Amino acid sequence: MSLLKKIMPSVGLVLALGLLLIVGCSRNSQSIGVGSSNGSSSVAKIEPRGKAFFSFFDTVSYVYSYAGDDDEHFNECTDGVAAILDEYHKLFDIYYEYSGINNLCTVNKMAGGDPVEVDPKLVEFLLYCKDICELTDGMVDVMMGSVLSIWHDARTSDEKYLPTQDVLDEAALHVGFEFLEIDEANCMVRITDPDASLDVGAIGKGYATEMAARWLEEIGATSYVLNIGGNVRIVGTKPNGDGWVTGIKDPKDPDSSFSLRLELSDCSCVTSGEYERFFTVGGVRYSHIIDPNTLWPAQYFASLSVITKDSGYADALSTALYCIPYEKGLELVQKLGDVQCVWVFHDGEVKYTSGLENLVVR
Repeated sequence: MSLLKKIMPSVGLVLALGLLLIVGCSRNSQSIGVGSSNGSSSVAKIEPRGKAFFSFFDTVSYVYSYAGDDDEHFNECTDGVAAILDEYHKLFDIYYEYSGINNLCTVNKMAGGDPVEVDPKLVEFLLYCKDICELTDGMVDVMMGSVLSIWHDARTSDEKYLPTQDVLDEAALHVGFEFLEIDEANCMVRITDPDASLDVGAIGKGYATEMAARWLEEIGATSYVLNIGGNVRIVGTKPNGDGWVTGIKDPKDPDSSFSLRLELSDCSCVTSGEYERFFTVGGVRYSHIIDPNTLWPAQYFASLSVITKDSGYADALSTALYCIPYEKGLELVQKLGDVQCVWVFHDGEVKYTSGLENLVVR
């Protein structure tokens, strides 16, 4: 059985996101009924609490608890989540190396040379990425670093510019999993083409989020919400069984308006959009999400949101679906069977899969 099949959720859930109504919930306490021995009930007030971290994946990570847990358990949970995010942040970093770790930066530096011995977690992740690449017919390919690095340089330079098609086409000759050798038994990884490289920006943060959420589940934590740079992973429900109202930002007014609101529980919510990470050249806004077919920023939607159980899966699919037309994307979602999606078009129109109908907050 492939790693993807083992990790993919068996139950279809739902979708969406922006930064959030979930954060808004943290300002309000929740009252739940607590049964007593004589059959009557009292009301216990649960004060939500949260902690922020600023060191992982070049973003802000929030961990919220709605469980009413004591300080010791809350700190155990948040410290554990932070440790997992830190580990994967270092393993997935393509710009910096760390003492005692052979990470993706190390693997990229050794492209065309000898195999690199890496942590088994990195091997497992790369096999997962290979399965995702096959599932999405190449729309999410972590071996696309040669192209993505060109766009990274273009949008981060002091004078923003657009690369030429010839340069992009040449870089695309070095894209593909055929250039990556993975020796699972010996935990060795090798990029065979010296001009090829890994970039896991489309999936790495979501995968790390999922690993942290699974650890919370393993230790019995529930009523937790992780928001890792906009990748939301909900562990369980509120203590009273309700979900959280989660808003998909309106791309035209992301700071104060939502295109859709959904009540979600025990799932992942990931949005890809053009309104937060972009650059402008000649008065035209370009997204940071690159379409593998054109090698240019995708322009089909203002935003696209995915909900499914697995956060890495949701992260990857939100990127893949953002890069293909609505009709083709809807067909793919329907085939997957365990994924829901919201499309927000440039004119403000919102479409979503039928599985979300009962979760829409009117």
